Order: sequence, then C-alpha cells, then structure tokens
Amino acid sequence: MASVQKTSFFILGTYHPEKIGYYLCPMYKLLRFFLFLVDPEKIHYFTFECIRVAHKIPGMRKLLSSIYRVEDARLKRTLFGIEFPNPVGLAAGFDKNAVLFDEFYSFGFGAVEIGTVTPMPQPGNDKLRLFRLPKDQALINRMGFNNFGADSAAARLKFRKPGRPIIGGNIGKNKMTPNEDAGSDYLKCLRSLHDSVDYFTVNVSSPNTPGLRALQDKEPLMKILSDLKAENAKYQNPKPILLKIAPDLTDEQLDDIIEIVRTTHIEGVIASNTTISREGLVDKNKSETGGLSGAPVTQRSTEVIKYLKTKSGNAFPVIGVGGIMTVQDALDKLDAGADLIQLYTGFIYAGPALVKDINKAILKRIKQ
Repeated sequence: MASVQKTSFFILGTYHPEKIGYYLCPMYKLLRFFLFLVDPEKIHYFTFECIRVAHKIPGMRKLLSSIYRVEDARLKRTLFGIEFPNPVGLAAGFDKNAVLFDEFYSFGFGAVEIGTVTPMPQPGNDKLRLFRLPKDQALINRMGFNNFGADSAAARLKFRKPGRPIIGGNIGKNKMTPNEDAGSDYLKCLRSLHDSVDYFTVNVSSPNTPGLRALQDKEPLMKILSDLKAENAKYQNPKPILLKIAPDLTDEQLDDIIEIVRTTHIEGVIASNTTISREGLVDKNKSETGGLSGAPVTQRSTEVIKYLKTKSGNAFPVIGVGGIMTVQDALDKLDAGADLIQLYTGFIYAGPALVKDINKAILKRIKQ
C-alpha cells in the first residue's frame, strides 16, 4: 500500500495522520457517550450541521481526508460500468436529502447512497421514530421515507464534483400512493434523478411504509423493474438499476429474486435492508416497531448474500449491507460474495475509523 505521507498545516504543524487516527478512536467513543444521551434523531441533525460547518473551515476537508481516506489503486472496484474508488459505501438512510454527500467523501467512503427519496416531499411517520439499542449494538427506525422530494435532491446534486464520491439514488413511493400506482412513483424518481446519480436502488423492502413490502412479490416487482428498465433505456446514458431486498425473505422468495433479476436484466441486488425480526434482543427498546439494523442483522444478511451468489452462479453483483459493525463483519460479507459493502449502524457506533480500518484490512489481504 502506498505509504501515508506526513502532511503539514500552518495551524497543526507536521503530524502523522496514522497516529491522529489512533487517538481519535477513544475520542469518538467518549463523544458517542454524550451524543447517546440525547434523542437520536435530534443528534442526527445536530451532527449533520457540525459536519457541514466543519468542512467550511480552511484545511479541514484535507485534514479529515488525510486521516480517514485510504488511497490505493488496488482498492478500486468496477461494477456495472462504474469505477468505485474503494469498496466501502455509506448506505441509504443517512443522507436522505443529498446534503452531505461530498463531506462524507472526507471520511473515506467510496460511494454514498442518498435517499430514500420519493416523488413528492413527505414528513414521514410521527416522532419519536428512531431508537438506539446499545445493549444489542442496534437501531430501530420507523422514519417512513421522510424527505424533501426527488427534485430537491436533484437540485443539490448538481453541485457535486465528478466522481467524488459515487452517488447512488435510493428511490421509493410516497406513503399515500396506493400500491397499484407505485410504479409511477418510481418512474418519477428515476426521471428526476437520472442526470444526478450514478446508479439507482429500488427500495421495496422498508418495513416503515404501509404495504411497501408487498411490492417484493414476484408479479408487482417484475412490473416495476421492467417499466424502470424500459424508461431507463430511453436515455443516452442508462444508469444501472439495483434492487434492495429485505433479510426476512425465505429461500423460495430469494429464488424468485434471482429469477426476477435474470428476467428484467437489472444490474444487481443490495442485500439487505432492515429486519422486522426481534429474535435475541435484550435492550429496553426491543419492542419498538420499525426496521431493526445493526449487529442482530449481521448473520442473516451475510447468509442472504451467500445464497444469492451461490444459487445464481455469481450471475450478478451483490452489494452487502446489514450489521457491519467490525472489520471482520465486512470481510465476512466479502467472503460470502459481496462485490461492495455499505455501512450505516456500524458507522454510528464505531465512527469513521471503521471505514479506514476496513479498507486497510482489504489491502492487507491483497498483499498476502
């Protein structure tokens, strides 16, 4: 791996980014202790604002990149015609409205998936709707696709710097749109975002919009994906279309997913979304409704990745997400067949050092 060079700033003097990263780990744990004392949704927006303001300080973007980014050509991955600078992405749900996609590049991510966005703005479900489960290293959310709408996200993405980072557009339907008309919502999102994102993710697997998961059934899903592919083909530069699935699908349903991917010729699958299972939880918030993410999903999401890859004969790319809380969790996803991975809950619990540590571990494997 190319060695990390010493970097000099007029305020900090000469320092070793590797050492600073080492000391930031316990600092983040201390910071997390205080952040976890406050309502998680309020803290989410507070930290977003802190990150936004911090990146306006001269030199801060370069400083953070020197600490957390791992630049090495051997980390690059090319999937469905897109070159990703490294395999670690930020999962949808974190930057719903495409506010800090460029700032997250400083924390080492190779891609940021914005959304889920819907055609029309919507407030989402009633608060409180986001819960921490520290004893289970998990989160439960029932946000309900709260977002400013696809056109709003597209307007902000016009200011992105080319390829920094790769942007995925996670799209869904509005809550008030009946399932029989859901396809039109996905088409509207595709049209709004087509010139602004590098790939699309079709979200039919969130448990927090009533009836949405019924769209994972074979017939409606085939219709939605086929219509999206047809609309996408009208553009001079068609964008890859991926499908995000739930970890709660049975093997028979996963077989249907494999057949749907083959029939519709979409480019890949993201496995997996949050789960409605509550098996083995001990935290006081375990009975809250919504989608569960974090450590309790780790094993099942890895099993889904392996099943899809094995049963399909490695016929299409799979992006692995769900319960990546440690470096080993990430390596297990890759060993199961994931072509790329995404973080969400692990990023909250472990901080940006996790992104760097995963990329360094992948490089170590390559060397060996």
